[in-house]
Amino acid sequence: MANREKTLKIGFPKGSLQESTFKLFGKAGYRISVRSRSYVPHIDDPELEGLLIRAQEMANYVEKGVLDVGLTGKDWIMESQAEIVEVAELVYAKEGFRPVSWVVAVPENSPIQSVEDLQGKRIATELVRVTKRFLERRNIQAEVEFSWGATEAKTPLLVDAIVELTETGTSLSANKLRIVATVLESTTRLIANSKVWNDPWKKRKIENLVLLLQGALQAEEKVGLKMNVSKQNLQKVIEKLPSLHTPTISNLTDEDWVAVEVVIDEKIVREIVPELKRAGAQGIIEYPLNKVIY
Repeated sequence: MANREKTLKIGFPKGSLQESTFKLFGKAGYRISVRSRSYVPHIDDPELEGLLIRAQEMANYVEKGVLDVGLTGKDWIMESQAEIVEVAELVYAKEGFRPVSWVVAVPENSPIQSVEDLQGKRIATELVRVTKRFLERRNIQAEVEFSWGATEAKTPLLVDAIVELTETGTSLSANKLRIVATVLESTTRLIANSKVWNDPWKKRKIENLVLLLQGALQAEEKVGLKMNVSKQNLQKVIEKLPSLHTPTISNLTDEDWVAVEVVIDEKIVREIVPELKRAGAQGIIEYPLNKVIY
């Protein structure tokens, strides 16, 4: 039986973030598996116990101490108004490594052109409290109703506008909806129960977890490059490398050559590799990274 004092109970978001969260934990060094229709994942760390629940409910369960820590969006923390500790921001979503947005959207042919035009209108959303506060700050009186789902289909027949989550805007466009304003930008957060955060062992375990997760995120858009360079071409090759990245230079058995290794953004590899080759680099190897910890 696990020692309860040496076990961290962690909530994983069920739904759209589940796959990307498990992938991130995998890169951080944690292997997680879950059976079909099960809500209790298996983690290859005996000091971690997991539970899959909806991101909307995460902050409440962490606040109550049912869970020690959890992963949820800043949006749902604000919506729940739970008193928790925001330990770290982890910028990843279902489809990429960027924030998501809650936006006011209306049909393409709607006369609503601005937030002020929402005066006296009816709005459907899952993010009711945040939407109401958004309107109140602008002195706009509107009816905000909770949507149980399929929100994009409710306008114009049931409501005048919606406040909906979007990552790329593709789904809104496909449903012939137009964005009027952004209510909130949100990123994933790792949150902790306040009492747990004051427990020395659990706090250290959480900090270790955060370090590895952030390292995995840092590695997502980077790769390693390794190459052999003659000493006479070394300066030319170094000048081709990004100025903010100091390469590691190691001696080879051939005293006239060195090995150069650097971590760079993956998006610039296709431009920089031909330039490195022209500058005299040989045996260029590109390799993926699991974690980059600064």
